[in-house]
Amino acid sequence: MKLSRLLLPALAAFALTTQAVAADKFKVGYLRVMDDAQAIAAYEGGLYAKHGLDVELVEFKSGTDLIKAIVGGQLDTGVLGFTNAASWSSRGADLKVVGGAQHGYHAIVVRDDAGIKDVKDLKGKTLASQKEGSTADTVLKGVVLKNAGLERGDVTVMGVSPQVAVQSLVGKRVDAAFLFEPQASIAKLIAPVTQIYEIGEVWPFPCMVVITAGDTLKKRKDDVWKSLDAQREAIDLLQNKPAEAAKLIASYFVAEPTIKTLKNGDVAREDVIQKAIESQTFSPVLTTQEVARMQEIADIMQKQGALKTRDGSSFDVSKIVDLEWQQARKL
Repeated sequence: MKLSRLLLPALAAFALTTQAVAADKFKVGYLRVMDDAQAIAAYEGGLYAKHGLDVELVEFKSGTDLIKAIVGGQLDTGVLGFTNAASWSSRGADLKVVGGAQHGYHAIVVRDDAGIKDVKDLKGKTLASQKEGSTADTVLKGVVLKNAGLERGDVTVMGVSPQVAVQSLVGKRVDAAFLFEPQASIAKLIAPVTQIYEIGEVWPFPCMVVITAGDTLKKRKDDVWKSLDAQREAIDLLQNKPAEAAKLIASYFVAEPTIKTLKNGDVAREDVIQKAIESQTFSPVLTTQEVARMQEIADIMQKQGALKTRDGSSFDVSKIVDLEWQQARKL
């Protein structure tokens, strides 16, 4: 009994210490797409630890779920589409876009037997894309289809994950898909499909950005900046040493060591992911032109009814963009 009484203070102190350690853990949310490669590479490459952060990498199935976790305080930062921050901010959430990530690579791949040669041929067809309101959905309907002269209802858009979109192509449940990497590359390896369009070539935009809550930025500014420093190093790795980066992140996208292709036998997953990395443009900063493009996207969202301000005014992107980190680093 005496021993137990002596141990109680020590156990209580241990519990408090454990709670403090858990509280210090920095949580980064990500989606399992190439657009979020910087977050994954920074974790697997030990770059967060190098900058003094004990990071927990938390996967989400959608940007909507990820942004909810940031708003709810379960995450410190996340790499996701800008449209999520705009939508939630318009409803009063205190969110900040604090850095860049990846420029908008979204490819349209079509089944070879679907008779689709260009975007306008999608009329009357079924296309798999991301869920309604996502960044992909916004630019698909507001830019890609609109510029091809297609109106709402001309194309049946099925909102699913990129993985399900690829499976739907293979199973001939859809005629086409609007895909991120590496799913676009994987689809071209395992299904009889052809790429007919890539939005980054004709309408470049900052697809993925780094988002945090305003309160988190106030309370953990140093840690947020450390995470951005780590992700900046990861982007350098992705851009300059894609083969090395592919070895770090390939297993996140392809479970098996190889992919069985239609024409070339088994291909090592690292080779597939390396090529996917090389097709991307990553950047830790947001330029004046990119912020202007983000405003264009917000305007499209308002026209689509996906973004509504309380007083009906235009949504001002500059109110949620905080570029202090990149300015301090003179990027």
